[in-house]
Formats: sequence, structure tokens, C-alpha cells
Amino acid sequence: MPRIFLALALLLAPAVAAAQSLTGFYDVYGRNVDGAAYAGTAEIRDDGDTVNVFWNTDIGAYSGTGYRDGSTVLIDWGADYLIIYTVMEDGELHGTWADGYGLDRLSPR
Repeated sequence: MPRIFLALALLLAPAVAAAQSLTGFYDVYGRNVDGAAYAGTAEIRDDGDTVNVFWNTDIGAYSGTGYRDGSTVLIDWGADYLIIYTVMEDGELHGTWADGYGLDRLSPR
């Protein structure tokens, strides 16, 4: 019987982690389309329905709004393409922008 509970816990763990709020402060590390690195900070406000992101980087300040679907976060920040983040098990968000040519990583502080 304990093996059944362990198996269920292992199966449900990703779903539970995916449902946790992303609200908080993050360090930002990224690469522009031209390959130049950038860094900074970000704040995420996640109310369960809407995800708001506020970036303050050495290349400028930006903000965007979107939503979360499981471990995927889609953010419209006013550019031609959305930022598409994947929520990792360790709480980091790994994302692409500019149709996959730009990279962005948010690491919880």
C-alpha cells in the first residue's frame, strides 16, 4: 500500500509545483537577438488568473501581462512575439522571445 501512495505523490508533485504562485523577485539573465548579454531584476505578480512581469535590466525597463498554463507562462510585453517561459522544478523560468532568437532566464531571489 505505501508504494501506491509514493507513486501517487510522484505523479502529483509536478502538478502541485506547477500550481504554486510565481509571485516574487527574480534575477534576470538573458541574451539579445544579436547575442549580447543582459542582466537585471524582475518582479512577478501572479494572482492565479493573470501574471504580470516587471523587468529592470541594464538595457531598459519593461513590463508585460499574460497567463500561465501549467508549467508554461505566456507574456505579452508589446513586441511582435510573446515571451514564452517554462517553469522549471527549481523555480527558475527559462524563456525565449523574438520568435526564439532571444533568451531570458529568471532565477528566484
